[in-house]
Amino acid sequence: MKRFCIVIFLCIFPHVITWAQNIPVPLSYTKVYDFIDELIMDGVVTNQTAIRPYTRNQIADMLTQAQRADSLLSNRQQNELKFYLNEFALENDLMVDNFVQYTDRRTFSLSLADPQFSYKSLNNMFKMRIRPILGGDVMLSKKGAIVQRWWGAEIQMDIAKHLSIWGSLRDNSWNGNWLNTDYFPFDYARINGARIHYGASQKTPALSNIPGVQYKEATYGGDFSDSKGGINLYSWWGSIGIQRENIRWGDSYHSSNILSGRNPAVPMITLQLTPCKWFQFDYFHAWLVSNVLDSTYYYLENTTNGNASLKNYRPYNKFMAANMFTFTPIKHLSIALGNSIVYAEQSLQVAYLIPIAFYKSLDHLLTKGVRTQNQNSQVFASISVRPINHLQLYGSFFLDEVKFSRFKLSEPENNPISYLVGFNWSGWPIDGLSLKGEFMRSYIACYTHSIDVLTWASNSYNMGHYMGDNAQSIYAELAYRPVRGLLLKLSYTNDMKYNSYSYLRDNISETIAQKPFDHCIYRNDEIRFDGIYEAHPNMYLRLSIGYNNAQGFDNLKSDPLPSESIGTAQQYLDAFCPLYYQGKNLTISGSFSFGF
Repeated sequence: MKRFCIVIFLCIFPHVITWAQNIPVPLSYTKVYDFIDELIMDGVVTNQTAIRPYTRNQIADMLTQAQRADSLLSNRQQNELKFYLNEFALENDLMVDNFVQYTDRRTFSLSLADPQFSYKSLNNMFKMRIRPILGGDVMLSKKGAIVQRWWGAEIQMDIAKHLSIWGSLRDNSWNGNWLNTDYFPFDYARINGARIHYGASQKTPALSNIPGVQYKEATYGGDFSDSKGGINLYSWWGSIGIQRENIRWGDSYHSSNILSGRNPAVPMITLQLTPCKWFQFDYFHAWLVSNVLDSTYYYLENTTNGNASLKNYRPYNKFMAANMFTFTPIKHLSIALGNSIVYAEQSLQVAYLIPIAFYKSLDHLLTKGVRTQNQNSQVFASISVRPINHLQLYGSFFLDEVKFSRFKLSEPENNPISYLVGFNWSGWPIDGLSLKGEFMRSYIACYTHSIDVLTWASNSYNMGHYMGDNAQSIYAELAYRPVRGLLLKLSYTNDMKYNSYSYLRDNISETIAQKPFDHCIYRNDEIRFDGIYEAHPNMYLRLSIGYNNAQGFDNLKSDPLPSESIGTAQQYLDAFCPLYYQGKNLTISGSFSFGF
């Protein structure tokens, strides 16, 4: 038996393996993702693009592929490749150049230009990297100045070529006279893509593509910390682990309509299988944050009055299971299919730990026998095709409570679905030049549910496209990379939110029978220029100039549906847009940072 176990272990975890550090590269490291996308567009490397983040070993492998085909690269791309090969040197069992070496055998090293400490054992069985995180950003407009600063550190370790452990902490704070007025009108009011108070008790997310966070409680708001990390066991077949990271499912360059990675990261169990080049399987089970209080679950806190106790209610448990099958049947075609379920139970439902399952069927098994309401299940797909070099066409579809009968022309009801289509033209006829465009529409009731705890959200942030249901978004981007490390980008965004409806179960048929995209209640147009220079790996200088016009529109019907929201233009502005960006604004911001 002992010999049998040893044989099995050696088969699963061979000693000879080229990859190291199965650690996700944060979605915020946009520059390396841009370069990998460029290599894929040029046909230099191949990889699926629907599932992100990539791991450090995946990126190191693609960089090595590009190194073998360096004759296909321009001079700028060759410089970019050399730059990123140095950043991912540990993954290739090398030490980073331009380091101060503490030993003659190049095991310990320290870099001051790109602040980090690295260690690699002589037998490559243990690798470690420690980096500080530090940065600041200043935003200026006619309304005033807002200053953001952040600091922290990250650590990455790889043990015995089969175990990766990583963690990071980033603490953020906001300052400025504007923040001391009414920018944060309530304790948990938010800035830039976070939640803004609306009405007496309702809080809704601001419609912004900026990643959301969970702010600390304060009288003025604005401070938050973000801790991420995980542990992965991996080998040639893939990996299994526990982690807290942002993930993106669905091809997109602006905001995915499946999983955008915009909501605060959640803890999850993950499984990724890559048994062959043409197939990848991804699964996770996540612990979401419901932000819905359970009236039956509380603890008592003593007060100064010995005869009274304060009830402290706890939130409902909220979970999610999802899988995605990604196929590459031919070289330039990628098809990803998956399904998911958001459920609320007192404890983890073991059935949803089955990675390869159709969760709607399991839901019927668990709920129909007691005639209770289903949990919230979804089906989705993402398709990417490159018919010629330099051109990518892609689309993704999010299907929420689909009934095929609703696709009939005679059926007045609409399926609560979301679709996104886009293109990327890159590297021709001018090296470093790219043009991107995306169009997204989400129908009424998509991402929502009649039971608040079952919505497609965590920490009250929609996990799909930031515009939510009954909305449309247009995005266009022209980018140019004249030299290594420098990105010049001009973008235009048009976001439109239409009639807002609550998901009332006894009125849902009439609600989804309404004409979608009928009456606009909120619109924001933004033109933005970004100049970003990466002086060293993860060390950035950034200048941004943006002009936006955020408008609200009255919806004061005399005979609204019971589910329909009625409000003034200002109420919708307050619901969907931070005060700082309401109306016409010219905003200039500059930042410096290193670390993710």
